[in-house]
Amino acid sequence: MFDQEFIKQAVGRSTADRFERRSFLRALGVAGASAGVVAAGAGAALAQSINSPDIPPGVGNLIPGPAGPLTDGAILNFALNLEYLEAEFYALAVSGNNLPDALTDGIGGRGPVQGGRQVNFATPAIRQYAQEIAHDELKHVEFLRKALGNTAVGRPAIDLQGSFNAAAQAAGLIGEGETFDVFANEDNFLLGAYVFEDVGVTAYKGAAPLVQSKEFLDAAAGILAVEAYHAGIVRTSLFAKGLQAPANAISDARDSLDGPDDKDQGITMNGAANLVPTDGNAIAFSRTPFQVLNIVYLNPGATDRGGFFPNGANGALRFSL
Repeated sequence: MFDQEFIKQAVGRSTADRFERRSFLRALGVAGASAGVVAAGAGAALAQSINSPDIPPGVGNLIPGPAGPLTDGAILNFALNLEYLEAEFYALAVSGNNLPDALTDGIGGRGPVQGGRQVNFATPAIRQYAQEIAHDELKHVEFLRKALGNTAVGRPAIDLQGSFNAAAQAAGLIGEGETFDVFANEDNFLLGAYVFEDVGVTAYKGAAPLVQSKEFLDAAAGILAVEAYHAGIVRTSLFAKGLQAPANAISDARDSLDGPDDKDQGITMNGAANLVPTDGNAIAFSRTPFQVLNIVYLNPGATDRGGFFPNGANGALRFSL
C-alpha cells in the first residue's frame, strides 16, 4: 500500500461540496438497495443522509432517485466514459491523433485531452498489439454511442500527463518533481496500459449485475471478454520484458485507492508468474463503479473529479466512494 494522503495531494482536485456529497449519497443509497453495493454498516448513515430534508429539490433529475434502480443508460454512459479514456490513450499511442469529433460529442459537452503522442515502438509485436487494442477501443466507443443514441454523454476532459505523473509518484516509480511520460517508449506505454486494462475488466464485471436489459448484458459480457484479452496481453508483455517490479508497484497503488479489500494483484505472486488475477475460485474480481472512479480520480475518498478526469466523468455515475 502507498500513502493515501500523498495520492490525494499528487494531482489538483476538488472535494465534493455539501450539495454534491448529498447527491452522491442518494445515488449510493439507490445502488445499495438495488444491487447491494453499499458497504456493510453504512446503511443507517446513508438512510439518514438520503432522508434529510436539506437535500436540494431536483437532485433526482440529475442522478437516480430513491424510487428506482440505476438505469441501463446510466451504467452504459459510465462505461462510455472509461472507453473514451482508453480509446484516447491508445489512439494517441499508435497514431498521435485523438478520436474524431464525431465520436466525442454528447451530453455534458466535449472536454479536451491533455498530453499524449505517438509511441516509437521498438518491438513489432507490441506495436501490433497496441494497434489492435486501439481498434477495439474505438469500436467500443462507437458501439456504446450507438446503443445510447441521443442520451450518450460527451467525452469528459482527460488528462494523460499530470495523472500519470501522480500515479507513478504514488507507485514510487518516480520522485517528487519528476515526470513519467507513458508515451516516451514501449515500456512506459505498457505500464500506462496496465493502469487501465485490469481496472476495465473489474469495472465491467462489477457493473454487469446492475444491467437490466439482457441485450445490453450480453454486449457488456462481450466487452468484458475483450478487455480481459487486452489485460492478458499487457500483463504477459510486461512479464516477458522483466517489468514485474514497476507493474506490481502500480498494482499496490491501485489497491490503495479502491477501499480496504485487497482486490488487486500484480503480475507475480510469491515469486511466480501471476498473469491471470483471480480469487481463490479462479474467478475475476469485481469493482463497483464508485471504486473504479476512486482509481480513475486517483483519490481514495469521495469526490466527483480528479486524476484522469480532472473535471469529472459525464453522466449520473460520476461520484467515487
